[in-house]
Order: sequence, then structure tokens, then C-alpha cells
Amino acid sequence: MQRNLLAVIAAIALISLAGLGAWHLHSSQKAYAGAPENITIGVPMMADSSALIFIADDKHFFSDNGLNVTLKVYDAGLYAVNDMLNGKNDLAVATEFVIVGKSLQHEKIRTIGSIAKYQIHYLIGRRDRGIEDVSNLKGKKIGYARGTSGEFYLTRFLELHGISISDVVLVDVGPSRYADAIGDGTVDAILAWDPYTDEIRERLMPDLVIWPAQSGQLGYWNLVCRDDWAKEHPELINRVLRSIDQADLYATYHPDDAKAIVQERRHYSDKYIAATWSNTQFSLSLDQSLILAMEDEGRWMIANNFTSEKMIPDYRSYIYAEGLQEIKPYAVNIIE
Repeated sequence: MQRNLLAVIAAIALISLAGLGAWHLHSSQKAYAGAPENITIGVPMMADSSALIFIADDKHFFSDNGLNVTLKVYDAGLYAVNDMLNGKNDLAVATEFVIVGKSLQHEKIRTIGSIAKYQIHYLIGRRDRGIEDVSNLKGKKIGYARGTSGEFYLTRFLELHGISISDVVLVDVGPSRYADAIGDGTVDAILAWDPYTDEIRERLMPDLVIWPAQSGQLGYWNLVCRDDWAKEHPELINRVLRSIDQADLYATYHPDDAKAIVQERRHYSDKYIAATWSNTQFSLSLDQSLILAMEDEGRWMIANNFTSEKMIPDYRSYIYAEGLQEIKPYAVNIIE
């Protein structure tokens, strides 16, 4: 009897939650009444970084909120941020590692919200170059994209396995050349992320050994803007975040359709989309864990002499929380 009662209560709760979510999605889709404004967003090509952006664009959430959005696709978030700082984009999607690097260069940038948490970095080695175990990496040439989060994950992975940077030969390789670099022997191993890993696997499997490189540490994709832009466009930021929130809800209630939208936009394989969705937490948030990750990476940069700075900044000053606090206050969990 008690079990039946509990089952009924649980069912009612689930129905209520589903109804609340559906109501929230419906209520948040009311069209914006003002004149549309132009905005340019630089996005990395990876599905985990930009899925919610593509969904918001495809489902007209941006236009419903009075935004005429132009999307510019980049090989990495670092390049999107560089263009943003040069005035070529209003917003950019990038990892927290990029924000940390720019903060130590005294660039005035802010994240207005994290839009995904991921684990998609892999260290890939060629067996025919004598790489079977992590210890075999000593003395090998390892490719990576300098200045990206891959640099942090590579060196952290090596450190955790007792290998220092001086034990290997690091080779700066642009993401678009990952497959060529390891395929033609320019490097013996490479730190790569999806979807570039797909091409490497297709060309060289089964002669590869592959390790997850993030060692269980989540990375964060963030929507980033210049500090002055945030101060001058608070209402525009609110409308961008509202659009992303709608995309987040749509992906939650229509996961198959959401996957199809992203897959069609970038012509990804079924295998890649399946892997991305399982390795990524799509959500719009600002969490204390983001601050902790940035502090960890900042200390790492200082310890490894990637900067002349001696102290990490207060990374709360690199977060613009006002917009998300207004649009989705329960998603802001930053300790003041």
C-alpha cells in the first residue's frame, strides 16, 4: 500500500516537473517586440562547444528575442576570442583556459555564462613509433595547439604520469592539421579533441594508442565578451542568454531533434554526435567550480612560466553574472 502511494507521488512529481519545464519553454518563447539588433558570435566548430548556439539559431530563438545573429566558425575558441578582442566579433565561445590566459595578459574580458561542460581531449600516439605505454612518450615529439586548453591538459596529463615537459619535444600544431601532423610523422603523438580525433582514427586505426587526457577534470565552454561591451549592452546580453536558455530547454525535452540540428549544421558523423552528447553536459550556468578550474589553471601557468605574473587574479572579476541572475537566477552559484 505504502509502495503504491509512493509510486503515485513520484509519478505526480515527474508529471509536474515535465509540465513546469514545458511551461517555462513555452513562456520563454514570446517574441521580442522591439527592432532586431545585429550581433556576431564567434564559435568553435566542435559540437560540444556550440550545440546550444546552433540550436538557438536553427529554432529562431535568437530572432524571437530580437537578435539578428551572424555566426562565424573557427578551428578553436582562442581564435574566436582573438577576433573578438580585435572588434571582429561581439561575443565568442571559448574554454575557461583561454579566459585565464587572457587574464594574465591583462585583457578586459568577461564570461556571461558557461554553456557546456566537457571531456573531449585525447592523447593519441602511434604504435609504430614505439608508443604502447605512457612511459614510452619520453623523448617523443608531441603535437598540440599552443595557447588552447589542450596545452594545459597535455602537460597536466604528463605530470600526473611522472613525465616533465623537458622529457618530450613539444610541437605547435594548428587543430586543422592534427590528422596530417600525426599521419605524416611530423609528430609521434598528438593532443587532440573531437571532432579532429575522428579523422585521426579513420586514417591510422588500429595502429594507435589513445588515452583520455583530461584525467577526469571537466572543461567549460563559455560565452565571452569584452568588459566594455558587457557594460554597454546589458539588455542585449539578457536576450542572448534568454535565447541560449531556450535552446538548453529544447535540447533537454527534444534531444534527438537537437542532435539532428547540430549534426546537419556541421555535417558530423553519427558516431561523433553520439560521443559528444555522452561526454558533454549542456547547460547554461555560472558555477563556483568554474572559478576553481580557472584558479587551478592560472597557478599552473605561473608555475610553468607561461606568464611573468606571480599572482592569479580574482577570477570573479572576469565573470559578468548580472545577465544570468536576471534570466535564470538559480543557475548562478558563485561565492561572493
